Amino acid sequence: MTNLDDLEIFVKVVATGSMSATAKSMGLSPGVVSKRIKRLEEQLGARLLQRTTRQIGLTDAGKGFYERIANVLTGIEEAEKFVSGKSTEIAGNLRISAPTSFGRMHIAPHLPAFMRAHPHLSIDLMLSDEFTDIIAEGYDVAIRISELKDSSLVARKLVQVRRILCASPSYIERYGVPERMEDLAHHHCLSAHNGEPWRLEGPRGPLVYRPAGRLNTNSSEVIREAVIAGLGIALRSTWDIGSELKEGRLVRVMPGYEGSRNVSVSAVYPSRRHLPSKVRAFIEYLAELYGPVPYWERHGEVAA
Repeated sequence: MTNLDDLEIFVKVVATGSMSATAKSMGLSPGVVSKRIKRLEEQLGARLLQRTTRQIGLTDAGKGFYERIANVLTGIEEAEKFVSGKSTEIAGNLRISAPTSFGRMHIAPHLPAFMRAHPHLSIDLMLSDEFTDIIAEGYDVAIRISELKDSSLVARKLVQVRRILCASPSYIERYGVPERMEDLAHHHCLSAHNGEPWRLEGPRGPLVYRPAGRLNTNSSEVIREAVIAGLGIALRSTWDIGSELKEGRLVRVMPGYEGSRNVSVSAVYPSRRHLPSKVRAFIEYLAELYGPVPYWERHGEVAA
């Protein structure tokens, strides 16, 4: 198949009447322009240009080819402008994938304002705690809470996730306040995913602690309800328990320790090039909504 760039070079040479002028305007060397024209002629099996020491002219074949290909390239340029113009419109359907709890608490409540601002936009919000293949499943953007690994996808950090150790006042009243990591051995610790270790940052750096308690579950939401009910100490994200901290239903314990600081809420999308305006607008909306200090931490319940 003929290379589109070669066609553009050919049309440019005819328009300028000069290979050197074409090379300069396109940021190429004259040698490259000459080779590309030669390659095009070899692919077509015909001479297109008649070269002399003073000027470049078209052969009969070149003239007929130019008349036809110039219109094709003009049509391509117009099509690109049309699509580019459409991509600036915040309209159509926006497909979003997000984690279940975070999506329910911190995306869904803010969609009405976003949709009122963009009345020609419809939204599909799918909540799942599994990492979906956004390209295969046709999502425009995914919100993920993780320590992102290398990927072919593009990720924009929206806000850092802070995870703290917390318990209910009733639990503290019964069992006391732990002050050191060693004290946790005498407490009921709540961990989702059946004892998944806590990766913490403490005064002496990173550490891993394996919590032990009477409740085992694979549900993070069950752990959330259990810690509020006074069944133990849990490591929870501030986005998950901000209102409980504000209302005093939960209190922070061992403030010198937090979860790993490498976890963040990020917007993940397929490509930085030709990013549709609907995706860009949604990402900017969330970035402004959450940061730099997220609203669930703006009331002073969680010390920086």
